[in-house]
Amino acid sequence: MRAFLLIIATLLTSCASHPHKLGKGENYKPGGTWGYYSGPIDTRWNADGRTMTVLSELRYTDPQGVVWIAPAGAQIDGASMPRALWSFMGGPFEGKYRNASVLHDVAYDQKNHPPQEADRMFYNAMRCSGVSALKAKTMYYSLLRFGRHWKFSVKKAKPVLPDSTESVVESQGPRSTEVGPNDVNAIEQWIKRNDPSLDQIESRVDAKGR
Repeated sequence: MRAFLLIIATLLTSCASHPHKLGKGENYKPGGTWGYYSGPIDTRWNADGRTMTVLSELRYTDPQGVVWIAPAGAQIDGASMPRALWSFMGGPFEGKYRNASVLHDVAYDQKNHPPQEADRMFYNAMRCSGVSALKAKTMYYSLLRFGRHWKFSVKKAKPVLPDSTESVVESQGPRSTEVGPNDVNAIEQWIKRNDPSLDQIESRVDAKGR
């Protein structure tokens, strides 16, 4: 494990002094099954060695037509994906996960959408970038089960007087971030055997407790 983490650290360090181009190989054609990207972006590792700055806008249109944007100047650190998963699944800015990770980080920072929508976007963006169904569903399941989410307010109308309403706010708290290699392996094996839909993944995670 130490050797694996050292390799990742070395790869990240080697990118620190150069713009890191993302988006190569992504789908840029409207109408794709998993949505499409409007163009690649450049990012630059910051001096702290942990965060990156988005140098040019990344725009992704998901299968429902919702546009997700990582604007130029955004600061990203991969924290929207539990760090405990990095050792088992790979770092958030490696290989085909990269664009999806950038968008997911920005969505979590902006909090303009419920976390559930941002997580689904992450799955679709991974598939748009060529990540396999098995790997993307394993990542999605792990994110739902072990990710730490913000509290997103949902307002419901509550009668107070005949001609008025009161807003009631319900929130969702953080989830556990403890995860080990056996957890990830069990998730991957279950997905491999059952090829579940995203709805089925969400139902299973809810049954186990988010």
